[in-house]
Amino acid sequence: MEMPVTSSRLKLVMLLLVSTSILAGQDSVDRPDIAAGRSLFQRFCTACHGGNAKGGRGPDLTSGQWRWGSSDADILHNILNGIPNTEMPAFPLSTVEGKQIVAFLRSLSNPQTEEASKGDPAAGRALFFGSAGCSRCHMYFGQGGRLGPDLSSPATGRQAVNLREAILDPDKSIRRNYETIEVHLKNGQFLRGVKKNEDTFSIQMMDGQEHLHMLLMSDLKQIDRPRNSLMPVPHLSAAELDDVVAFLQKGGGPAAPAEWKPSQDLNVSFSRLTHASSEPQNWLTYWGNYRGTHYSGLDSITPSNVASLAARWSFQFGAGPVESVPLVVDGLMFVTGPQNNAAALDARTGRPIWRYTRALPKVAAHCTVMANRGFAILGDRLFMDTLDAHLVSLDAKTGSVIWDIPVEDYRKGFSMTGAPLAIDGKIIVGVTAGECALTGFVDAYDAATGKRLWRHWTIAQKDDPNRSTWPNDKAADTGGGPTWMTGTYDEETSTLFWTVGNPSPDYDGSVRAGANLYTCSVLALDPNTGRLKWYFQFSPHDTHDWDANEAPMLVDIPYQGRMRKLLVQANRNAFYYVLDRQTGQFLHGRAFAHQTWADGMDDNGHPIAKPGTSPTPAGSYVCPDAQGATNFAAPSFDPKTSFFFVAVREACAVFTSKTREPEPGAGYTGTGQRLDQVIGGPGAVRALDAATGDIRWNFPIQDGSSAAGVLATAGGLVFASGADGNLIALESASGKCLWRYQTGERIRSSPMSYSVDGKQYVAISAGSVLFSFGLLDR
Repeated sequence: MEMPVTSSRLKLVMLLLVSTSILAGQDSVDRPDIAAGRSLFQRFCTACHGGNAKGGRGPDLTSGQWRWGSSDADILHNILNGIPNTEMPAFPLSTVEGKQIVAFLRSLSNPQTEEASKGDPAAGRALFFGSAGCSRCHMYFGQGGRLGPDLSSPATGRQAVNLREAILDPDKSIRRNYETIEVHLKNGQFLRGVKKNEDTFSIQMMDGQEHLHMLLMSDLKQIDRPRNSLMPVPHLSAAELDDVVAFLQKGGGPAAPAEWKPSQDLNVSFSRLTHASSEPQNWLTYWGNYRGTHYSGLDSITPSNVASLAARWSFQFGAGPVESVPLVVDGLMFVTGPQNNAAALDARTGRPIWRYTRALPKVAAHCTVMANRGFAILGDRLFMDTLDAHLVSLDAKTGSVIWDIPVEDYRKGFSMTGAPLAIDGKIIVGVTAGECALTGFVDAYDAATGKRLWRHWTIAQKDDPNRSTWPNDKAADTGGGPTWMTGTYDEETSTLFWTVGNPSPDYDGSVRAGANLYTCSVLALDPNTGRLKWYFQFSPHDTHDWDANEAPMLVDIPYQGRMRKLLVQANRNAFYYVLDRQTGQFLHGRAFAHQTWADGMDDNGHPIAKPGTSPTPAGSYVCPDAQGATNFAAPSFDPKTSFFFVAVREACAVFTSKTREPEPGAGYTGTGQRLDQVIGGPGAVRALDAATGDIRWNFPIQDGSSAAGVLATAGGLVFASGADGNLIALESASGKCLWRYQTGERIRSSPMSYSVDGKQYVAISAGSVLFSFGLLDR
């Protein structure tokens, strides 16, 4: 039976249960002792939430509205782990005790005896996506609308009577971030929709056509706040209502993926990504473009006015230091945090549009770093890999999960920290694998469905002649080869470039004699099949943890009198490389930083290692140290000067080795290094001639960083930083320092630039805070 709907109601669009979190999903945990939970609540929780849980310093816990996740599992996670960037701490309770508190809280909002479910969930699903019209405004496993809450998680444990009440009386308790709002702008425009966020000076909203608007209060004439939901009361028979309630209680998982039709007003197509340099106001990939030049074409901030640059806003991540680089699309900023939390921000004000928080299991921290370096975007979807080795697709307008698929088993030690790369219908990702007796790989996934398309292993397999660069299968099968840094892409030849890290075990080469291919290499891959076109190995048989996980930058510049298509890289081993990116031919190389381990390079571009520089049980002194002369800190290329700018770190260490037995999933290193404390870790920002590696200028930094990168802009500036928390602006032609700002924390990410309404901003994270800088208004 079709639900009768008036034309005016269609214009408003249905908001089924916009007013409640009852349908936001419960994923019930086991029902333990409620009395024990009451006792624990009185002991630990009443100071903030009150003796009756009705709130006080903390929110009301009896209303059924849960801002930080409404499932039993979410509430349990928040009790045991706390909520970053809030006053909610982690409590030293066991899982059983946490579940008892959850059961007590559920008893407060579900006092009635639950009636037996009468409806048919399958029929309810048909109504949800059909005549009831629920999916016009609600997503369910990536399908549906955006104006109402995502209803993907079944509301297990919720009372049918409460569900019916919420469906039939949606105005009773309007859910936060879905309040109806009517805005009159001074220019005569009128907007009606739902509010996403608001402060004294700005408001963010989604209109009835699902367009996001970031508005300044100074541009508004009037704001009306109706006390009703946009949702009309649905005309359902009693039986149909039972069916919808049964579906919302019991769910049934995702349906077959629907055809993906990106939003017209938010669609980052493959064509846009290919021509990212033509949109300097945006920052569409981790590197800013497919070629990895990490360069901004914006020129409003210049040597003549950079002195008036000031912090305009900041966003607090919480939960540890941030290593990510934001994306910006037409005034929307998308950011990720260290614990796989994420947000969409108004890029002009820093106010959140939505937040995403992922409950993580206990990942193998000894095999990875607790970091995430950013999103990829394609169409109107974001893609993030996770510390528990999943790849997640989010709706860019709401943060709703479209799909979430496991890439590998995190319990083996696998993890994922890098920003994915989105190309034509594909999402490319890599993994950590260098310190846990694992084998690395590069994967490609279908952007629409999450289906894996191919996998390319980074350790030569048994049918590969280069398997002979390993002494035996045991060494190869535990040989490492992590792929945690985002690759680059040559659209002209449809070639994907991805770098590979150290062989395993670090420091102990005695158990893996040979070159250990394809570790410490750059791989040129066919993105459609994963087939290897060519490779180049920077550090054969690496024993110093000198990953090649640095940017494989693609440039078209004159080389020895003619234009060449080049791949250039400043490597962790202290050498700068120039390769022909069509063939992999080594063209040129030279040291760009202090090193003591090699007597230059041979004709094939392999460093000529000095005797006595490999780690030993007694130790050998080598420069650079294991963090390298540079690391994943982004370099930058200025097409105006053909300068390659790189963050340099010049430390030395005593490397020691010890043979251990590999155990996949456990730490597998051959001991490590002892830093030379007398020298410390001085650094620099260095300008190299991109074709030759010759140093053009050098700006010294007291404490160099392996993570804080550089950004060149068309305005003639280079933004950079060190480990001391200073963000600096240098003149790109000379290296002269023109401006600095002390952020107050160590910087572990690279700057980027964007513009909104013609105003240029520079953004960078320090500690757990994202800063955005702009010129002072005159």
